[in-house]
Amino acid sequence: MKEYYVYIMASKRNGTLYTGVTSNLIKRVWQHKAGEAKGFTSKYKVNQLVYYEIHGDIMEAIKREKNIKAWKRNWKLQLIEKSNPDWDDLYKAIV
Repeated sequence: MKEYYVYIMASKRNGTLYTGVTSNLIKRVWQHKAGEAKGFTSKYKVNQLVYYEIHGDIMEAIKREKNIKAWKRNWKLQLIEKSNPDWDDLYKAIV
């Protein structure tokens, strides 16, 4: 079964946030870290994986990504801190 990931990247603790969706989390986070993801994330140095969740259906993942993007910033911070209170870079745990 294919997996899809909704993820949140941050520039630092309580810094700039970016929410995305991908089918290859390791590759996509590496692209953010290497600056290959041109645009918002490279401009604001958003390169730490602070949250992710796994979905089995791409439409479900896209819907969740859109919902999170529409949230107030405080809600996003609460989501991150619920599962990652120290704002660790989770990339180290998935590679």
